[in-house]
Amino acid sequence: MKFFQGGQFKNKDIRLDAKVVIITGANAGIGKEAAIECAKRGARVYMGCRDPARMEKARQEILDKSGSQNVFGLELDLASFESIRSFVKTFLSMERRLHVLINNAGVMACPKAYTKEGFEMHFGTNHLGHFLLTNLLLDVLKRSAPSRVVTVSSLGHKWGRINKDDINAEKDYREWDAYMQSKLCNILFSRHLAKRLRGTGVNTYALHPGAINTELTRHLNPCIRTMAKPIFWVFFKTPKSGAQTTLYCAMEPTIASHTGLYYSDCKLKEPEPHAQDDAMAEWLWNLSERLTGLSSH
Repeated sequence: MKFFQGGQFKNKDIRLDAKVVIITGANAGIGKEAAIECAKRGARVYMGCRDPARMEKARQEILDKSGSQNVFGLELDLASFESIRSFVKTFLSMERRLHVLINNAGVMACPKAYTKEGFEMHFGTNHLGHFLLTNLLLDVLKRSAPSRVVTVSSLGHKWGRINKDDINAEKDYREWDAYMQSKLCNILFSRHLAKRLRGTGVNTYALHPGAINTELTRHLNPCIRTMAKPIFWVFFKTPKSGAQTTLYCAMEPTIASHTGLYYSDCKLKEPEPHAQDDAMAEWLWNLSERLTGLSSH
């Protein structure tokens, strides 16, 4: 079934010895596969995960499969600003450098819920959580340059719209709209971050990993999920194939000078026109600064 597995990151020779990598949501799916590959290539890998027990189980598996001893788990709940700040504080007490930040964790089409600070779960976790995390790590990323910020978005951004009047979905909640809005936010964030980081040696990359059969599908209607099982098996990528574009954006030397762009199947791809709206990207950035409390610093 290789046909549906998409572009593969073929560069087997790139080593990450002495490089430090953070991957959010590294205990399952493409995050775990990316962690295995980075550890295999010699990186010191930090997993940021919400559930300590699942994180430790995945960490052991990553150690086994990679043959590395340098994989560390730190608790990180992207739906809590306090947890994000605590994660960064702990990380900075352990490391003086960070070469690759992979913003991978996410929720998809979940029932209506709110983060600790009261933000709609998709917007709060997929966008604001990673926005705060990245900003708190910018100093160490700059010190370690050349470095990269890789943000996992989705083809779903195509149908995403930024609802300026109801970005927190208080008036009207539709899970897919909320998910697709958050994935559009990911690209606009990566694009505007690139602008702000010009000349620092920190480059940004956003990507669509492909349609992947992972735990992200857990909130789909059970009947649909059962009927779709055979389709998932045939047409969906394995998590390992799904991680390929993430790895490409994190390591590929030929794109070392790229920044603010979008990738799919290990190739440069043009995102939708509304994902290239610089005025909207700036509006979103300013709002996100305010909501995360960064603008008061």
